[in-house]
Amino acid sequence: MSARRGAQLLAAGRAAIGTAVLLAPEATMSRWLGSQNARHGAVRALGRGLAVRDIALALASLQTLEDPVIGPRVLAACALADGVDALATLLERESLPPLGAAATVAVAGGAFLAGLACARQLANEG
Repeated sequence: MSARRGAQLLAAGRAAIGTAVLLAPEATMSRWLGSQNARHGAVRALGRGLAVRDIALALASLQTLEDPVIGPRVLAACALADGVDALATLLERESLPPLGAAATVAVAGGAFLAGLACARQLANEG
């Protein structure tokens, strides 16, 4: 798979997750943080903020993909966000549902690694 295609798939996944959280924050955040935590208004508000972040990052990725300088930098920034999501989940795993924490670390960690690989490959092509 090409780096461009990988970046497009990462952006599509990011946009899909962001849209799901934006539309149904309690239902989606409960998988990550647990249903009791997801009921709090502050958690729903945080979820919506993260959702818009992910949608904006997805759009920025797609809009800058053809730029050989900016595109890889945006992809690296997206990867950094994913890496922090994985690390934050790992650090707080004791207070999170085990399955949700493991799934979040796997998805966010995988997106971190894939995003860095796509950014590096695109930078080398440019």
